[in-house]
Amino acid sequence: MHQRLNHLEAALTADIQKLNNHSIYGALNEMADVRLFMEHHVYAVWDFMSLLKFLQQELTCTQVPWMPGKNAHLSRFINEIVMGEESDVDPSGKPASHFDLYLDAMKEVGAQTTPMFNFLNSVKEHGDITRACMENQVPASVRHFLEFTFQTIATGDAHRVAAAFTFGREDVIPDMFEKLLAQSKEENKAQFPQLVYYLERHIELDGDEHGPLSLQMIAELCGDDEQKWIEAEDTAKMAIRHRIHLWDGVNNAIGTVQNVISELV
Repeated sequence: MHQRLNHLEAALTADIQKLNNHSIYGALNEMADVRLFMEHHVYAVWDFMSLLKFLQQELTCTQVPWMPGKNAHLSRFINEIVMGEESDVDPSGKPASHFDLYLDAMKEVGAQTTPMFNFLNSVKEHGDITRACMENQVPASVRHFLEFTFQTIATGDAHRVAAAFTFGREDVIPDMFEKLLAQSKEENKAQFPQLVYYLERHIELDGDEHGPLSLQMIAELCGDDEQKWIEAEDTAKMAIRHRIHLWDGVNNAIGTVQNVISELV
């Protein structure tokens, strides 16, 4: 089993390196850049919960009457992540979801949250991610990211969703967020303590606890089924590439704004 995991991680090395070396990490120099980044990234913070909730449905029992799950270890793992994501604590110790923490951080730096709420209202009304994106003029890179997430969920395959969850989110988040913190100006960090708290909280949880356990989840869901391992690898690659495409979109948006400002000056 460890050999298969090693093979999977080796197959993803090039894409992960490309993600970790993305120029977005050095582009967040001004507060306007941070705002743009957050206005794009908040959609990824939101759709992560649907991946998580699908896995909770698959690996635990969320129905009545309750029935014991197949793997108490994975049930505990998923439930711990749900507890942390849906009801962590804010800097003052008050319970809050990570999505709410992120929205608070957006407000702190003056980023727009209204487009996100309008998008959520559209999703509630129609249940159609693509339609909600088009109605609310969500950037194309964000729309593609969301569509991939929900297309993966629509397969109904827990091993595919686990691969997207792990390699598109849990396993790569610590490195991504550490780079964001390391390459942002110190004076900017002092202006957005809520965002720094959110990033550091994810680094702590995902690096120390969630990341390694999510790899074990993939191993147990794929088992000895070679086809599932192939599908997990394909999904993981696509998840990382969609994250890179999302970062490309943010980078382009920052560059466009900077060019407009230069022309005005």
